[in-house]
Amino acid sequence: PPTDAQRFSANWKALQEMLKVNQPEKKQTFLPKYQNGPPPNIKNSRTDPGQKDVGNKVKDKKVPPDVGPRDSRMNLKVLGVPENKHSAAPKRKKDSGQSNGVAAKKMKKTVVENRTPTEDDLWFDDVDPDDIEAAIGAEAAEMMRKKQGIKKNDKNPETALVKEKAFDGLTKVVAIDCEMVGVGPDGEDSILARVSLVNQFGKCIYDKYVKPTERVTDFRTAVSGIRPQDIKSGEEVKTVQREVADILKGRTVVGHAIHNDLKILLLDHPKKKIRDTQKYKPFRKAVQSSRPSLKVLCREILNVKVQEGEHSSVQDAQATMRLYTMVKKQWEAEIKGRKPVCNPNICCSDN
Repeated sequence: PPTDAQRFSANWKALQEMLKVNQPEKKQTFLPKYQNGPPPNIKNSRTDPGQKDVGNKVKDKKVPPDVGPRDSRMNLKVLGVPENKHSAAPKRKKDSGQSNGVAAKKMKKTVVENRTPTEDDLWFDDVDPDDIEAAIGAEAAEMMRKKQGIKKNDKNPETALVKEKAFDGLTKVVAIDCEMVGVGPDGEDSILARVSLVNQFGKCIYDKYVKPTERVTDFRTAVSGIRPQDIKSGEEVKTVQREVADILKGRTVVGHAIHNDLKILLLDHPKKKIRDTQKYKPFRKAVQSSRPSLKVLCREILNVKVQEGEHSSVQDAQATMRLYTMVKKQWEAEIKGRKPVCNPNICCSDN
């Protein structure tokens, strides 16, 4: 060893510098051990070198095999740092809030869908209640019927227009209706295609298709219900004219715009024996129309739907007869000049 104190100090200083330079390298070797395994007691190892046994005890502390060396929660427990137990709480609250929000939206949507419409919702008055029933529901349709002052249409035309188990022969009053097809270049001209007559009880007493006398250019199937095969083997028009004339002779004839039917048949009939439902004043007044259609009269007065699709001359004749029989006493009293017995469902004539 050096005997010179100055040289001794220089060597001591050089040793101290070497220790300072080598100290970071020791820390680097220590850090991987801390990351890959349980760390020693850092506080004790730094302050007191004599407590190495305590550090070794901490270092030798066994870790459960199911926890990996990189488990951050185990490292926190070994270091003595308290674990944040409420770290997942905000996430749970957020999830529950979202789920509650979705459930609330679904519940709100269900409430809106199942909400019963009120009379304020049905502010319109020009829509058929049956159409409302198909679109919204029976309850809304019933409100509209009540608002319009009409009853639900539960009547089947076949049963509402025909009297069951009634006489099916000729009666003093008959109703007539004809179907026509188009001829000519544009199909605008009409010829007879079908003739139907019913008695006073709605029973069909005559129904025949008529063979065309000209080439048909428009069958008008959507309205007339006539198809080529129907009239291909039809009756001769002259035969039909004669048979119909025999039935009408001496009888009261009911029809709707009946002048069109008589014209296409080339027949004439005494005016006092004709009852035209389109010209009857109480009917016009009831539906507020100067020329009401048969469809409107049946819907408003009989509460029966007719002519929804293809027309049927039999059904139209039955509907016309039912309108007549409904006000027969009143109508006939007016013709005879007596004071009419007013039907409560129909406004009396001003005559």
